[in-house]
Amino acid sequence: MNKPYCLLLPALAVLLHTGCSHDLVTDKANPAALAAWHHQPDTQPLNDTADLKKWWGGFQDSLLNELISQALSSNQDLKIANARIQEALALVVIGESSLYPSIDLNATGGQEKSLNRIFAAPGPQGMALIMPTGNAVSGGLNARWEIDLFGGRHFEADAANAQFAGIEAEQHAIQVALLAQIAGNYLELRGVQARMELVRQQIALQQKRQIALQLYFQQGLVNATAVSRQHTQLRSNESALPVLNQAAEQLIHRLSVLLGQTPASLENRLSAAGMPPALPVLPNVLPTNLLSQRPDLKIAEAQVNAAADQLGTAKANLYPRLVLQANAGFGAIAVGGFPNLADSVYSLGSGLTGPIFNAGRIRAQITAADARLEQAATTYEKTFLLAMEDVENAYVSHDTAKQRLQQLSEAEQSADTAYRHAELLYQHGGSDYLSQLDAEFNKLNIQEEKTKAQTSLRVSYVSLYRAFGGGWEATEKD
Repeated sequence: MNKPYCLLLPALAVLLHTGCSHDLVTDKANPAALAAWHHQPDTQPLNDTADLKKWWGGFQDSLLNELISQALSSNQDLKIANARIQEALALVVIGESSLYPSIDLNATGGQEKSLNRIFAAPGPQGMALIMPTGNAVSGGLNARWEIDLFGGRHFEADAANAQFAGIEAEQHAIQVALLAQIAGNYLELRGVQARMELVRQQIALQQKRQIALQLYFQQGLVNATAVSRQHTQLRSNESALPVLNQAAEQLIHRLSVLLGQTPASLENRLSAAGMPPALPVLPNVLPTNLLSQRPDLKIAEAQVNAAADQLGTAKANLYPRLVLQANAGFGAIAVGGFPNLADSVYSLGSGLTGPIFNAGRIRAQITAADARLEQAATTYEKTFLLAMEDVENAYVSHDTAKQRLQQLSEAEQSADTAYRHAELLYQHGGSDYLSQLDAEFNKLNIQEEKTKAQTSLRVSYVSLYRAFGGGWEATEKD
């Protein structure tokens, strides 16, 4: 908001520096000097901000898109955030109302006795003094306007606007976190479901192996130790299934809370296994992009702006306040047998008040406001560094998941080749049945590890987009 009074009073240079501009936001942390990330995979140019607004569409999973759309309309945290925005918007109106005159209407009525209207009248015992009772009505308008000579009221209004911007950014932060949680839990669930299917296949192979060993034991081809060892391996594989089932149910429970519905209504929709068919393309995001994309940085910036305005308000209390007042009204009294007695009044005036002695209260308020501004500026700098750390760690996790998936993909190819050779040898009598089962079991083990890596890679995309601040629609105001 413009502050014409600040511009007209060069004597208030300190106020101008502190309240009329917010250079402290960029002075304390200068992200423009940071041009690249320490860790960064190959990325594509960010041609359209839609890549960040609806990044989950890159997975090309229709159910995931459906879940996110539902969460945006039914999640309780978002509903609470929307209510807070309405509250903050009302506080902005309250803050800006002090910039304008206030006009109040007053009206009273009743019966009264007036001493200045006493008269003598004959009575049974002679003349008597009579104080008549009449119906009295009075009313009027009172207007008051504080001329904001030194910008104090403007600072208060700007502080309310800054706080509103912070609460709006908090809503964005909740939305970013919500979408990341839904996508992350959904991808984790898909990974767990895929692993459950592989574990079932492993259990089936171990059961076949146990049956074969029991037959060999009966024929004296193996000893009891081999049978016991196989039984142990079978029970170990079986024990993994309840753990995975527990993880799947807990992920469904978490998703149901995020979607604002009961788990029973969601379980059937999520029962089918299958990874999303595609991976998103990472945009080319630089550190400077975070300033306009990450809600936590927008929150920290709003806190700096609000603290600067509050400091301006505190300093404005050092100077006089000029108040204009105007009153206009009327009063009337009707006494039985007498005509109405009416008065109309008006007044115009102004008042100037200024601090003389307050035991250091105003100076202490300025010191406290200055300290809060320093805290807010330092918090902004720290928030930016934490944002950098968040993105860097997400990049490291992404690179690690890619490397691990590549290595496990190569291992899967080798395991598949070994299994085919073992199967061929068995068919031609070159190896026994147990060797073929072992080769197939090893292949399933590698596939399970690869599924874990695939899940980690997909979740790393979610972490990166969350770290970028993607998941809410930026506007010009933002």
